[in-house]
Amino acid sequence: MRHNKKFNHLGRKAAHRDALLSNMAVSLIKHKKINTTLAKAKELRKYIEPLVTRSKDDSTNSRRLVFSELKNKEAVTILFGEISQRVAERNGGYTRILKTGFRQGDAAQMCFIEFVDYNENMLKDAAPKKKAKTRRSSAKKAAKAEAPAAEAPAAEEAKAE
Repeated sequence: MRHNKKFNHLGRKAAHRDALLSNMAVSLIKHKKINTTLAKAKELRKYIEPLVTRSKDDSTNSRRLVFSELKNKEAVTILFGEISQRVAERNGGYTRILKTGFRQGDAAQMCFIEFVDYNENMLKDAAPKKKAKTRRSSAKKAAKAEAPAAEAPAAEEAKAE
């Protein structure tokens, strides 16, 4: 029985899985965007989000803990320097997964995983746009409709006299 074994083992032993996730995390940190299968991307997101959160606190202990996971000095330097500054105001959700279709050979579902703050095309779309001023004509119409209705009985009384 496999009670409480909820994470995806990715068809690998523990050491192979740890090495795979570490190497994918280093590639993601260096290139900001990688193409992989959906299952690996979802596991990578669980792996890298806590590391990015830890990188916000630039202390010796944080660097040592992240280095023990990544085992790559260059990636740790990039993570603590460039990436942690970009995501400083974010509380989580540092990565985005975009599905791209199915692989030709084995029909595995493929996707891109990327850092949210590094996709320039989506940042342009998400830039604050000026809101169009809403017309408040409905409130004015309602006020005008009440005024003639109030004047109408007075006008009818004047006509009756």
